[in-house]
Amino acid sequence: MSPRRVVILGSTGSIGRQALEVAETIPDRVRITGLGARRDAETLGEQVRRFQPEAVALSDPGAAQAFRAHVPEFRGAFQVGEGALEWLARWPGADLVLVALTGIAGLRPTLSAIEAGHDVALANKETLVAAGHLVRRAVANRGVRLIPVDGEHSAIFQLLEGRDPSTVARVVLTASGGPFLRRPLASLRTVTPEEALQHPTWRMGPKVTVDSATLMNKGLEVIEARWLFDLPPHRIEVVIHPQSVVHGMVELVDGTTLAHLSPPDMRLFIQYAFTYPDRVGVSYARMDWSRPQALTFEPPDPRRFPCLGYAYEALGRGGTAPAVLNAANEVAVERFLRREMAFVEIPKAVRLALDLHDPVPDPSLEEILEADRWARALVWGL
Repeated sequence: MSPRRVVILGSTGSIGRQALEVAETIPDRVRITGLGARRDAETLGEQVRRFQPEAVALSDPGAAQAFRAHVPEFRGAFQVGEGALEWLARWPGADLVLVALTGIAGLRPTLSAIEAGHDVALANKETLVAAGHLVRRAVANRGVRLIPVDGEHSAIFQLLEGRDPSTVARVVLTASGGPFLRRPLASLRTVTPEEALQHPTWRMGPKVTVDSATLMNKGLEVIEARWLFDLPPHRIEVVIHPQSVVHGMVELVDGTTLAHLSPPDMRLFIQYAFTYPDRVGVSYARMDWSRPQALTFEPPDPRRFPCLGYAYEALGRGGTAPAVLNAANEVAVERFLRREMAFVEIPKAVRLALDLHDPVPDPSLEEILEADRWARALVWGL
């Protein structure tokens, strides 16, 4: 069996770096044929030296010169500027495109990869949140595979594999609760970015880590699950599970519940996406059942985590509402990380955007992007 040729979009971010770690452990299964990033030219240059891809893309034109300075010997295909990541997503030498970009920036490249006939390993919640109906339509039209990389969705994906949908009563996504699960509500007003970035179990990028602290990440995952598994919102539930060992559960119509357990290590889910449908042995991240441990579950507190409820509301309203939810949150998190907005103002910004928006039903790509731009401008102006 020849190695699967993989393009990684967002190779310099947290998921991208871990994906390259995985690729190094299974060289007989994965060959990196393309690497793309937004602006981290130095890290991208180091990765190019290590993996010798055929094609490289940078979306920030200002980073091109720095990249060339880091790897003057690179003679492969190189694209820079607006549309560069979409170009790389269509690279003809790819079997699988891992979309590990953060935010709405992953939407166009994901659609480009699908339209080019490539399977997609999706590690970008926002793409399905904003345009799930468009992505599902494109996947069906091209007959490609959409493989989730997020731990919770990968867990559900694995549990549903080969199962008759009529036997499934509901799916349950687990959430760690983030770093403020037990912190007094009144003290959340003084949360700093440094505190919000101290996730108790997962190693993730800053935006996703803050989303975990507000539970918006789970709200986005509920919307994502609706499109990945074709389930109505009332059959997608969320529970707090601080240990982050059970990543997802599927309850069957006869009352049986199936659960996926593993250490909280994204490399496991990345590797499964790379080798799907095969399973390959790993030398890391195994459960240690020889030591005592407890697994606990509790319902999320809506006072502590209002963003989860807003996500269900946006999903129910449909149309462009989820895109507005996502864009408002993305900007609010960015402003929080810049110390321009308090932690407790993140859900308030999202609430305002939803209140002021009149959703467009069954939106086109341009209507989705216009709703995204509107929500961003609104929250930047607060």
